[in-house]
Amino acid sequence: MHPFALDPRLDRDTLPVMSLGLCDLRLMNDSRWPWLILVPKRPGITEMHDLTPLDQTMLTFETALVADCMKKTLNAAKLNIGMLGNVVPMLHLHIIAREPGDPNWPGPVWGVGTREPYGDDEAARLVDLFRERVLCP
Repeated sequence: MHPFALDPRLDRDTLPVMSLGLCDLRLMNDSRWPWLILVPKRPGITEMHDLTPLDQTMLTFETALVADCMKKTLNAAKLNIGMLGNVVPMLHLHIIAREPGDPNWPGPVWGVGTREPYGDDEAARLVDLFRERVLCP
């Protein structure tokens, strides 16, 4: 079995936040939405059912942990949580904080407009904020 390696597109489009028990937590580098991504550190996995039952449980737990952190930290009106994998087949889960009036509200975020990367200071602030709050709500 090959060791885990992050998909190059996820590596390019996201910033590392922290490593959890199963997943790497990453910040999507698009300032239009607060958007975190969980990537299970398992090589060759493309679907949730490909994970072991224990890893499925861990992914559910880590999803709830990160979602609760985002909701409370950002006072988000709604969270969008999903797995698509149409462009990046590596299993990864999106958690996106949404607000009425955000770009494309209430529609989906995928394929809307052009990505607007964070400035270095704002990216560092958000990474630090989530790193601090995910495990210490």
